[in-house]
Amino acid sequence: MPYKRPISVLVVIHTPEGCVLLIERADQPGFWQSVTGSQDEADAHLRQTALREVREETGIMAAPQDLLDWQLSNVYEIYPVWRHRYAPGVTHNTEHVFSLCVPQGTPVVLSAAEHRAWQWLDWREAADACFSPSNAEAILLLSRFYDIRSV
Repeated sequence: MPYKRPISVLVVIHTPEGCVLLIERADQPGFWQSVTGSQDEADAHLRQTALREVREETGIMAAPQDLLDWQLSNVYEIYPVWRHRYAPGVTHNTEHVFSLCVPQGTPVVLSAAEHRAWQWLDWREAADACFSPSNAEAILLLSRFYDIRSV
């Protein structure tokens, strides 16, 4: 299996009412997150990576124009437990943030190999539930990009 590229996307999926979709990692029970994934060699653009990851992880089919590119990236240290997935010496990842607004009630179909559960939470509760600080920060920034109405 080839090494993962240290370039990834984070896609915060939410409703107009301010509910955020979180998915629980299959390999780390209790680790809740938004959609994330590394850019593949075949992905020419980060938007393609984001669309692929949304489809693979949630079953949600989004069009390119449905994604909002925040023009925001985070550089963070890769958790030691996952460093074996990257080339030797790679310790940091650059994560590019996107969001996707979907109607309330949008069906979710998880990739069982990657995730074991999903839930919709109010955006503030979702931020508190995330294990990743950059994911939590992105969720808290939703109110800057959208006029979300709390449920």
